Amino acid sequence: MKVTPFRGIRYNQRIVGDLTQVLCPPYDVITLEQQKLYYEKSSYNAIRLEFPKCAGGSPDYNGAAMNFRKWLKDEVLQLDSVSSFYLHDHGFEYSGKKRVRRGVIARIKLEPWGSGMYPHEETFSKAKSDRLQLLRACRANFSPLLSLYHDPEQRIGPLLSEASRAKPVVEAIIPSSEITKGQNESGETLTLWAITDPEIKQVLSQLLSSQSFYIADGHHRYETALAYQQERAEGKSLTGKEAFQYVMMELVDFFDPGLVILPIHRLVRGITSSTLMRLEAQLRDFFILESVTLKANSPEWPGLPDDCCLGILGLQPNKLVVLRRRPDISLETIMPGNRSWVYHEFGISILNHIILDKILNITSKKDIAYTVDVKDAYQQIEEGKYQLAALVKSPKPEMVKFIADAQDRMPSKSTYFYPKICAGLIINPLE
Repeated sequence: MKVTPFRGIRYNQRIVGDLTQVLCPPYDVITLEQQKLYYEKSSYNAIRLEFPKCAGGSPDYNGAAMNFRKWLKDEVLQLDSVSSFYLHDHGFEYSGKKRVRRGVIARIKLEPWGSGMYPHEETFSKAKSDRLQLLRACRANFSPLLSLYHDPEQRIGPLLSEASRAKPVVEAIIPSSEITKGQNESGETLTLWAITDPEIKQVLSQLLSSQSFYIADGHHRYETALAYQQERAEGKSLTGKEAFQYVMMELVDFFDPGLVILPIHRLVRGITSSTLMRLEAQLRDFFILESVTLKANSPEWPGLPDDCCLGILGLQPNKLVVLRRRPDISLETIMPGNRSWVYHEFGISILNHIILDKILNITSKKDIAYTVDVKDAYQQIEEGKYQLAALVKSPKPEMVKFIADAQDRMPSKSTYFYPKICAGLIINPLE
């Protein structure tokens, strides 16, 4: 993979003031209600570029492009004078512990899957269509993809540590009330350095270019970038240096202490009363069930034991039902035969194929919702909005690598890399 520095576009803080007023999360975690709130925060908020409001039922891609060009003209956004790698420290609190995820934002040469770039999760075509239309209109990346690399000799980390001794170009604190998904009680800190030293850039480019990368967050955007590259390249004589042949990524070491992957739990409805009555007995055909009592009104999440595959809320009142595989039953005979052993072991795969497909026969995607918040899942069960919640364990970073190396993919919405990288922190022009 070819990894290079680039001249990023950044907000001019002399005009926009507080940077936290103009940043927003990436499009895929923003609800329509949150979209409205970000529009109201500032007339320069990146929401107008990343997730433009709908006009007549369709997102206003042309409006996003007009804003982007105008902000560049008015110097609300400014192109850096020197190409840089951007070192990004993203501070947050998780499980009562302060953490910092360190990544380097760079341009990555687009290559087909399997040529140094590996996916780990299935994607939806609708999201890819939306992102492609935005790329066509704006010709820029407004938020970086997140990818992981493995540096066992630890040659890259010391370079980044050295770069972090310089003066940052950005320091910002995002209050907890403004963070999507509400996992972080103490807010987030953003620190950004521009690495401009020619020698360091050359060494860093060489070291990173020797790596393989595993997409953590941004499968849709990578596949969209490949499609956009093909469109722009058609019928042209290329040098390989064209900006549209690259995509912006934040690169993080697999073993970075700040790397956190949250599980994405499933909420299920549309189950007939007769099916729900038979469910516990049918589950016993495949699993050993254990009931864990939860505290009324304020359930404490006990977590899922390492030896289980799933937990179910809603099956028994005020109880979490823990599912363990029965040693005398082979689930592999029911799972798809063309998938890897890692896929067969994954909790969401078991949920999809054994419980949702075989037992419950859930066919409509409208009957399934997703959440990373166990309390939210419990509340939606209590309020009767959904009948069951299937809770899954946090995927390990090595599982992402295993399934990608096996040239397989986890089911869609299997991983939530937390926290999300803000849109608008760095913009990558594709002209």
